[in-house]
Amino acid sequence: MSSQQQNIRSTASLFQPFTSGKLNLPTRIVMAPMTRGFSPNGVPGPDVAAYYRRRAENGVGLIITEGTLIDHPAATDNPNIPNFHGEAALNGWAEVVKQVHEAGGKIMPQIWHIGMTRPVGALPNPEALPIGPSGLDLDGNKITEPMTEAEIAQVIQAYADAAANAKRLGFDGVEIHGAHGYLIDQFLWERTNRRTDRYGGDMMKRARFAIEVVEAVRAAVGPDFPVALRLSQWKTTKYDAKLADTPEELEQLLTALSEAGVDIFHCSTRRFWEPEFEGSQLNFAGWAKKLTGKTSITVGSVGLDDVFTNLFTQGKGAGQHDINELLKRLEQNEFDLVAVGRALLADPAWAAKVRDGRFDELQPFTPEALKTLV
Repeated sequence: MSSQQQNIRSTASLFQPFTSGKLNLPTRIVMAPMTRGFSPNGVPGPDVAAYYRRRAENGVGLIITEGTLIDHPAATDNPNIPNFHGEAALNGWAEVVKQVHEAGGKIMPQIWHIGMTRPVGALPNPEALPIGPSGLDLDGNKITEPMTEAEIAQVIQAYADAAANAKRLGFDGVEIHGAHGYLIDQFLWERTNRRTDRYGGDMMKRARFAIEVVEAVRAAVGPDFPVALRLSQWKTTKYDAKLADTPEELEQLLTALSEAGVDIFHCSTRRFWEPEFEGSQLNFAGWAKKLTGKTSITVGSVGLDDVFTNLFTQGKGAGQHDINELLKRLEQNEFDLVAVGRALLADPAWAAKVRDGRFDELQPFTPEALKTLV
């Protein structure tokens, strides 16, 4: 072991089993959901099943799939994003589940609607207009009319139907995508939700749609099926956006979502080491666990090449500090699980290599990795 490697904390905490009332995982490493777009006409094929299986074979405790589309004509702007409805797509997902389970892994689909981030006229249904709480894009420009309450009820039912399919297909839980400026987040964020009915107003009124989605999903899957919710303060083009400016506001939101049926809060940040609020070092996932007592997943630049892969050849640097910080926080139970995104996208054996100390074999993430299913 080199002198640089001796400065790294043991990674053993990443490979401890995790047990909660509803979910048992072999390791603390989660594959973060990452849009890939390799499912022609929305149908995941054998290559998608093999892609996920490789991660399960190599020490990932829980796979959360790329975003999968609920049954709504404006749910996506890309015909190669996988559906989570229709016989062909669901049969494809059944094979994914089979492959991951054979490899000893656990897997949840992430169910998704992109809302007003969808351009007018986008494929695969160019006639379908984008939908959102107030018809506003992330810059506040009016694009379409606000969703009617009938449309809201239809979409809520589509989330519930997708969750029911996840349970029927043998998935180990379901994650609702409520982050990054997509549909559910557009209801939560005051900039995109200007409604004056019961789905708009103060934070708790803006949260009504998210709460009703969670309640419908919980009713569809029963009390014992794990339900995760991915949340973020930031949006895809608005990195400084906030849903909650204070811990008290965050507690109000998360408590309501927890009571609605969320078991796991998947807390998306751009950098896991950044504090969520002044006066505390806790990150977003740390606050979620502290405020609700529910399982929390941290995510944000874990294992990227400049943070992890090169730290054994570069000596003392930001990367070494950052991975030690992650391990320390996990050991202190600030959060329960660690989601790894781009590093796992580039290297299916990332977890196994970290577990075995084969750091010199890690494949760093590059944009080229996005072009194929490695």
